[in-house]
Amino acid sequence: MFNIPFQTIDWTAIEKIEHKGETGSAYWQTLQLEGLRIRLVEYSKGYLADHWCQKGHIVHCLEGEFISELKTGEKITLTKGETYVVSDELSSHRSLCANGVKLLIIDGDFLKGKQ
Repeated sequence: MFNIPFQTIDWTAIEKIEHKGETGSAYWQTLQLEGLRIRLVEYSKGYLADHWCQKGHIVHCLEGEFISELKTGEKITLTKGETYVVSDELSSHRSLCANGVKLLIIDGDFLKGKQ
């Protein structure tokens, strides 16, 4: 683990970067620390991720709702105030969103599975 000094994050000062999906776009504001990434992510209306992700995340829904689709075919809907957690390499998932959503996503070395 790494030491992180007390700090605040002024999200208004962090640039939004567009990541195009298969349809729609995701807009990321990212704070990268050693071994830890914290993002505010917004999915546009009609967003569908352009890839299956196997990375671990803690995903908290701040506004709206979205679906996490697992490669197994299962679909999990997250709405405002709900969170999901998964470690690296334990799920193949992608996001889709009909009406737009705002998420707080945290990932990093602490989500690597045991070897």
